[in-house]
Amino acid sequence: MEYSRKLVSQLAWRLQEPRQFIQIVVGPRQTGKTTAVSQALSDISTPIHFVSADDPGLLSQSWLKNEWERARVLSESSELGAILVVDEIQKIPQWSSVVKLMWDEDTRFKTPVRVVLTGSSSLLLKKGMSESLAGRFEVLYSPHWNLEECREAFGYTLEDFLYFGGYPGAASIRKSVERWRRYMSTSIVEPTISQDVLQMEEIRKPALMRALFYLGAAYSAQELSYVKLQGQLQDVGNTVTLAHYLELLGRAGMLCGLEKFTFEKVSQRKSSPRFMVFDTSLLVHAADVSCAQALEDTGFRGHLVESAVGAYLLARSQEEGFKVFYWRERNHEVDFVLQKGASITAIEVKSGRVRGLDGSQAFLKRYPQALCYVVGGKTCPLEEFLLGKVTLFKAADRATDTTPVTPAEIIGAFREYLGERAD
Repeated sequence: MEYSRKLVSQLAWRLQEPRQFIQIVVGPRQTGKTTAVSQALSDISTPIHFVSADDPGLLSQSWLKNEWERARVLSESSELGAILVVDEIQKIPQWSSVVKLMWDEDTRFKTPVRVVLTGSSSLLLKKGMSESLAGRFEVLYSPHWNLEECREAFGYTLEDFLYFGGYPGAASIRKSVERWRRYMSTSIVEPTISQDVLQMEEIRKPALMRALFYLGAAYSAQELSYVKLQGQLQDVGNTVTLAHYLELLGRAGMLCGLEKFTFEKVSQRKSSPRFMVFDTSLLVHAADVSCAQALEDTGFRGHLVESAVGAYLLARSQEEGFKVFYWRERNHEVDFVLQKGASITAIEVKSGRVRGLDGSQAFLKRYPQALCYVVGGKTCPLEEFLLGKVTLFKAADRATDTTPVTPAEIIGAFREYLGERAD
């Protein structure tokens, strides 16, 4: 029996509601968006018009309008209306203006066409959604598969998941590591960088972006300043360019830079990033290590475990609306800090390396209202955490963040902006 993610039931439920919003399914390449949509539609009796924007010879606004008209014709022959699905919608130039025009026409004339759009490039999608489709859509996220899903669908152990990560297409070939490596390179990493990211906007130095990904992924769960990053990459580009490229990689679901936690927003922007992959397989691919090396080398396994926890938190943060940071003050540090409004949770990760809990203690002394977990300890085993059995925030914390922005922060941010413009 084919495995269904929670996303499938969510989408199926929404498509059986009265027409109200466009449903947009967003997620990194090869995480199963198209499969999930097909599964959601399989038990729905409404006529369906499914088209893909993968064919570059067909892509135009006229093509999209024509396919929409076909869905309208289909809706006339059914009391249930029709469902239009456009896969990889971001590949159509100025897609959002066409969608807005056609959707508003259907609303005005009460044409019962419900719409599902999918896309891999979240930056392109969000740009289009914010510019044209405000108030007309809902978003469903398709992140990398978590441990529970990989265990139920593919029989993964915790060790399997740490090394091979959460790309479903790679699960069936994991017994042949060399084949798996080629899949990661040719089907995920290179297409994401050379197609998805470069579609977002003009990139003057694509080679620099590729080098940034491989270096940052290999350094996942580690902190590296932009100045040191320039030296490692041997590039004369300024730090603003590197920060921008890192943001684009984050939008593509590949690699991000966690900011340092503080209630002072300007200090967050100035902090050195802590690199974090969105899936542990990206760290393994970039570091080019064998399974035995990855799991038996104490230092590397530590970064792998921290990256697994970080990737899990990043995936949940998209749907649940919290932010993920790290914290460091002098010699004290905490691996992850979660913030949702005024609620704060500190997470330390123990992975077999000898380290104390001074960081958590120092953080709680500074923020006594915080909830604290030690993942990998006796009270919070790594496997239980990755299986989603741990509540991330205190149940009573429901307040919003009302921390005022001070005049000094505004002046500091303006000075930093002027410095960036000068660069």
